[in-house]
Amino acid sequence: DKEILEEREMAIKKAKAILREDVEVLDTFFDYFKGNPKPLNYLAKSIDFLADADIAYFASGWQNARGCRIEHQCAVGYGIQCIY
Repeated sequence: DKEILEEREMAIKKAKAILREDVEVLDTFFDYFKGNPKPLNYLAKSIDFLADADIAYFASGWQNARGCRIEHQCAVGYGIQCIY
């Protein structure tokens, strides 16, 4: 979790630098699922958040993660600006 949160902080800084303005970050770090959640639980929640986003930031290596590839396909397909 620590590594994910550190990468997330770097992504926020990069997004601010690219856009040259402050950004509202949607909190998509989910640590509240109970029991033994499936990866699809996380993906479904991420896509739900994506529906409210104006811009989606994809961190380095996103192409290697199945969920990120699906999120990217959704963002592109529904006209949400992507930055990398």
